[in-house]
Amino acid sequence: MSSNRRDRAVLAAVVFAVLFSQLLLYPGISTLVEALGADTGGGSSAFATTELDASMWFLVAEFAAYVVFVGVWGAASDITGRRTPFIVTGALAGAVGYLALAAVPMLGSIPFEGVLLLRVLQGAMTIGAFSLTMTMLMDLEGGHGKNMGAAGIAIGLGAALGAPIGGQLTTVDPLAPLVVAGVLLVCVGGLVTLVPDRAPTGRRAARDLLEGVRRRPTLSIPYAFGFIDRLTAGFFALVGTLYFQEAFELGPAGTGILLACFFAPFALLQYPMGALSDRIGRTAPVVAGSLCYGVAILGVYVAPTVPLAAFAMVIVGVLGALVSPATMALVTDLAADGERGVAMGGFNLAGSLGFLGGFLIGGSVATAYGYGLAFLVVGGLEIAIAIVTVPVFLRLSLGGHKHVRENEA
Repeated sequence: MSSNRRDRAVLAAVVFAVLFSQLLLYPGISTLVEALGADTGGGSSAFATTELDASMWFLVAEFAAYVVFVGVWGAASDITGRRTPFIVTGALAGAVGYLALAAVPMLGSIPFEGVLLLRVLQGAMTIGAFSLTMTMLMDLEGGHGKNMGAAGIAIGLGAALGAPIGGQLTTVDPLAPLVVAGVLLVCVGGLVTLVPDRAPTGRRAARDLLEGVRRRPTLSIPYAFGFIDRLTAGFFALVGTLYFQEAFELGPAGTGILLACFFAPFALLQYPMGALSDRIGRTAPVVAGSLCYGVAILGVYVAPTVPLAAFAMVIVGVLGALVSPATMALVTDLAADGERGVAMGGFNLAGSLGFLGGFLIGGSVATAYGYGLAFLVVGGLEIAIAIVTVPVFLRLSLGGHKHVRENEA
């Protein structure tokens, strides 16, 4: 195995571990927040008036921290010309955050607001390990689509396996996913040191760095798609989970398996889809894929039985695999070498805002108007961005075959 292939595999394993640890919590989220002190019937916290509210704010707290800190990690890495020390720091501190949350029930006196604060601190650290590992993949040679496909397959596999395994762990103990997540992040801190740090050398002033990114407004295109795509993921993580449990009377384990119907094809097809975008360009996978992806989301809601819902989730996963690596590779195509940390930080910032939107918009619409309108809003947004951005792709030749080849030459 060549050095690039080995390092790509190691970095993908790190991304996998971070996402796997995150998704462990999702299938049993309502049980977990109850174990952490969310008294949804006692009115002890404004953030836990209902089971959905408590679950939503627990997820929102992490992604709010992602939004605030992802750019800080990326800028610090680009300014210093280092990736590895920041990833190790973020992973180990994130592990402490997960284990501190697991210890909350033993303390017995922390209000739910305190739990949310711990969640913010854990998220602020974890996003550094995640975003900068993806930046290290950007630093590799060998094709942007392949590198981002490796990141995508790691993300998808982490989510595909994290959801069902998290559901099984929850049946053993609601706090078990937190403990396993903490242990995994300790492993991440050691694994990433096996890969050479290929960050462009030399220090840069923060002002020059941000100015360089500002001069590339075309980055807003993959950022916008990243926002909407992650919004749909956040929607399924919260609203989709609760919808499946209510509509089909599934428990955490069954819900995890249904979510895996999306994440399995989403994961397994990332690398070949990323390689495909290296050959044909980014436009068709991103635009056409997003349009079909939005339609498929609507199909999940109208599925009347568990088997049909599972089939619809598989279709959503296949289309998500078409869109995701091409979108991330477009960021790499457009970013300058010395600005990759900030550029990928911006993409993950947009993605984190998307997750927040998925939680808040999806949760709020579902609570006020029902699941049907919530699915319609989220699927409609995915369709709308595909339609709106077609003229931009055509006018600027974004992600065209020639553009991709020039950036990889």
